[in-house]
Amino acid sequence: MSTFPTSSVQEARAALAARLRELRLDAGITSKELARLCGWSVAKSSRIENAVTVPADSDIRAWCTACGADRQAADLIAANRQADSMYLHWKRLQRTGMKQLAETSAKLYERTRLFRVYASHVMPGYLQTPGYATALMGTIASFRGTPDDVSEAVEVRMRRARVIHEGDHRFATLIEENVLNHRIGDQDTMASQLGNLLAAMSLPSMSLGVIPASAVREETMWPLEQFTIFDDARIHVELLAAKVTVTAPGELDIYLRAFARLTQLAVYGADARALIVKAIESLR
Repeated sequence: MSTFPTSSVQEARAALAARLRELRLDAGITSKELARLCGWSVAKSSRIENAVTVPADSDIRAWCTACGADRQAADLIAANRQADSMYLHWKRLQRTGMKQLAETSAKLYERTRLFRVYASHVMPGYLQTPGYATALMGTIASFRGTPDDVSEAVEVRMRRARVIHEGDHRFATLIEENVLNHRIGDQDTMASQLGNLLAAMSLPSMSLGVIPASAVREETMWPLEQFTIFDDARIHVELLAAKVTVTAPGELDIYLRAFARLTQLAVYGADARALIVKAIESLR
């Protein structure tokens, strides 16, 4: 039996196996009949349904075809590919420090054309000042007990943040108002960071909305975990213990719909500017 690195991955594999079994049952065919249609043994069908064997992409396509559910193949294949990399503990990602992790995402930032970012806890990375990033990363390194390469990691993050000024990139950014008031660093650091937000609002590539703390969320959207959507192909969700990567089309759609609803709660232009200025004034 294959062993998986985390219980979350095991659960993802089990969920995939359960979905395949449901397809077979909905189609009204037995394991023996499915095996015949797919051209493999009954034992293989059983191993796949019980999450003992990890199916290949071709296995999933054959299974869906046999069950008359070809349209579900893409979602299931994406979920299968995602399982091993979907839930990565920060401690594992940052075991050699924070610089390497920042470097690994540089190419993703370069090739992404449309960024959709929802910030519910801290400022989006591409809008952070060096002072804010240093204070934040220092706190993270201390909490997680990772090697202290904060200064090097900040340099990488600042280089990566050039995407807001260079190339053909667009940014749809939503920030909860409470993020403006979470003090990361000293008073001067926060004042500089908030001033940087005001400056970023004038960039032609940037759409920056602030969701007021007083926004009425009923029937629209509740506050969520922080996440970034890269084009329409990949989402990174930031949890306390781990980074979750979403690529399955059905799950991508959930986050895209959530982002659209959160956008309805945000204010822009002069109203957003007023909330940022209010946060700056509260520092005095």
